[in-house]
Amino acid sequence: MTVLLREAIGDRLRHARTNQRRTLRDISRAARVSLGYLSEVERGQKEASSELLASICEALELPLGELLHKVAADVSAIDNVEVAPVDEKVEAGKRRAPERESAEAGLEGGRLVSELIGNDLADLRISPPPRMSPALRTTISAPKMVAA
Repeated sequence: MTVLLREAIGDRLRHARTNQRRTLRDISRAARVSLGYLSEVERGQKEASSELLASICEALELPLGELLHKVAADVSAIDNVEVAPVDEKVEAGKRRAPERESAEAGLEGGRLVSELIGNDLADLRISPPPRMSPALRTTISAPKMVAA
């Protein structure tokens, strides 16, 4: 699995900014970078120059070396992920249900916690899924007619 460096850097910059509960506008002003360009850098759509990275890191009060160290750790962690080969004999109609696959793999259903604790991908926590109503309830009304 290959990850682009600009995407890994953007993810880490966004993570640092959101952990500080700061807005794109706040960081763009402090770093003297346009808000749109900073957004594109965070989304991994633009390759940031070293000067721009230094300015953004200064605005985030994040040492550039620390950012690069974390990005390197993320990239090497992703490089070490092994993707299971697809079984070509399995037909589309005969696949097992996802719930059954995860149960057989020893995992229980859950969801990712909305807030991360710490700075590493290993800090993701799993919690039980929210209770859902067994019936889907919808209310569809006829369009209101306006008298002319």
